[in-house]
Amino acid sequence: MSAPDRYAVIGHPVSHSRSPFIHARFAAQTGQNLTYDTIDAAPADFDAVVRDFFAQGGRGLNVTIPHKEAAARFAAELTPRARRAGAVNTLALRNDGSVLGDNTDGAGLARDMVNNHGISIAGRRVLLLGAGGAARGVLAPLLGLKPSQLTIVNRTVERAQELVQAFSDMGHLSALAYSQLDNQPWDIVINATAASLSGELPALPPGIVSARSICYDLAYGRHETAFVRWAHERGVARAMDGLGMLVEQAAESFHLWRGVRPDTRSVLSELAAELRR
Repeated sequence: MSAPDRYAVIGHPVSHSRSPFIHARFAAQTGQNLTYDTIDAAPADFDAVVRDFFAQGGRGLNVTIPHKEAAARFAAELTPRARRAGAVNTLALRNDGSVLGDNTDGAGLARDMVNNHGISIAGRRVLLLGAGGAARGVLAPLLGLKPSQLTIVNRTVERAQELVQAFSDMGHLSALAYSQLDNQPWDIVINATAASLSGELPALPPGIVSARSICYDLAYGRHETAFVRWAHERGVARAMDGLGMLVEQAAESFHLWRGVRPDTRSVLSELAAELRR
């Protein structure tokens, strides 16, 4: 039997990553001969570590915080969605030895919301919290689902306005500062800030959600994130974290690398059980 193909996730820190668990399940499920590890690289070392990985026979990398923009600069070519996002979370070695950069985050979010949770976004008013890299990565796929309105709210409204300009060709977009939010409820509120990772929340008026609202947090953890807890306390229709997005974006990467699409639902339920343990 030939040696397994090598894949990994690179970040700083990265020991907490669930990607090895996910990709090991994908490989077993689809009969793919591969290994998948973690690589911790400081920002100053990113290019050298990635070059060495591919020189030593590596086939593909997932890229996590804080390297997504550096990965976009490293790649010889970007997919249209990676170019649009200005960030890369997947690097793939091509047959000619060059490295392709892709961004599967937005597709992962869209698949999780639509396929796993049955959420219809078409014709609905969406509020997106945050204007950083995570927000930028999911904007194009969200707009592709045809919300009637998508408003980006950010502490620094200028950053939100930059995204409105960059994506204005894709749909009806607007920008607000948190201080400009009123108590009108939104159909869907998506948290793309990093606040949940530290157990915090942006300053949110309680009236932005109602009993009909759906709330989604891109972050996930062993327990409810601060945003999901906030949503439940306000009696929303549904609130969920980004664990499904994590699995779905991994499946997109796996498909890019191996040409087969794994079944995500079984892996998602297994991962959720693992987290609860």
